[in-house]
Amino acid sequence: MNRMPKGPLALPALPRAPELVWRVPGSKSITNRALVLAALAEGESRLEGVLHSDDTRHMREGLTALGIRVHDAGPTTLVVEGGRSRLRAPAAPLFVGNSGTTVRFLTALAALVDGPVTLTGDEAMSRRPLQDQVDGMRQLGVRIDCPTGCPPLTVHGGKLPAGSVTMPGGRSSQYFSALMLAGAGAEGDFEIHVEGRLVSRPYVEITRRMVADFGGHIDETATGFVVRRATYAPRTYAIEPDASSASYPFALAAATGGTITVPDLGLRALQGDYRFVDVLERVGAEVVRAADRTTVRGRVPLRGIDIDMHDISDTVMSLAAIAPLADGPVHIQNVANIRIKETDRLAAVAAELERLGQAVTTTADALRIEPRPLRSAVVKSYADHRMAMSFAILGMARGNLSIEDPSCVGKTYPTFWEDVAACYREVGAPPPF
Repeated sequence: MNRMPKGPLALPALPRAPELVWRVPGSKSITNRALVLAALAEGESRLEGVLHSDDTRHMREGLTALGIRVHDAGPTTLVVEGGRSRLRAPAAPLFVGNSGTTVRFLTALAALVDGPVTLTGDEAMSRRPLQDQVDGMRQLGVRIDCPTGCPPLTVHGGKLPAGSVTMPGGRSSQYFSALMLAGAGAEGDFEIHVEGRLVSRPYVEITRRMVADFGGHIDETATGFVVRRATYAPRTYAIEPDASSASYPFALAAATGGTITVPDLGLRALQGDYRFVDVLERVGAEVVRAADRTTVRGRVPLRGIDIDMHDISDTVMSLAAIAPLADGPVHIQNVANIRIKETDRLAAVAAELERLGQAVTTTADALRIEPRPLRSAVVKSYADHRMAMSFAILGMARGNLSIEDPSCVGKTYPTFWEDVAACYREVGAPPPF
């Protein structure tokens, strides 16, 4: 059973720089995509290395309510008995918690379900925008009731028509991935046009590659993509460790001058957030990349940096939280889209860094941190897993910091605090809980 400490959780500074191997659980993004693809593949698929977390649980429960059979075949292995022929309208609304991938992917998949599908979530989900995707699906002729532009919503499905969709690219790549995943079941090929620059583009590339792995095909065009009608084939699929979650041990190595290796995540990584190690190189760390592992060796102090993190925005807080340890300003640009995540992450990270005594300036799409001496504080989590985990790294590096709500890490990394405790034990210190 995962040990989940209660807050506020005080994190003392590690007495020495860690030197260890840190195993990161499977990718949330890949797990939830693989679940949808296996659900639409006619037959039995075996998913290995899956992440068990709040977000993937909501996806699994949603698919089960839609008629797909999913069962455990090992600690991190799921067998999915899928196929569009199994899909049916659920008896009750699908509860998705605060899982963005779940609500967006299932909204598109619901167009293939004969009958109404209602999706609802927690209070935070009721503020997460979905209007761009709703408008796009309506352009194809799908009937959707969505009074506020956010969940709850009801999709009246039965078919996903062919045609053409135009959606703004600046808010969430998940709108595009959702239509790509469900698109093989459309009545014919359809085009997706991107209006403006597509945010978090690497996640769309993950989707395209995984669709191809299951037998689909998505072409890139000058203005977007063409999703080809296809029949997904069941298969065995291995899920790599979560690159966004790996940013925390990598950041810890950089912040402490330690050496941390994450196995099974290397040069062949699907996930764009693996490029966070490039960011750490720019702030002074040494990175050793191999096919089956990556090692970060820290060099303190960190260097100040001016960087565009548009394509790897889920790791913005991993950098921002260790910015107080830099020898100069850290300026993170072109990340307006993180304002519509689990919380307004630009505002949240600025508020907590200021609570810790830092000089912070924000604009609509950027964050500038000028390091100052750290003050002791309880860091608010905003029910956001990445706030808790990112600032935990700063606490481990410097101490005098507590995490208000440590349990929120269950959204994507339920074993995070167990791994933190193991790190303290490795350096000869008692775990903080």
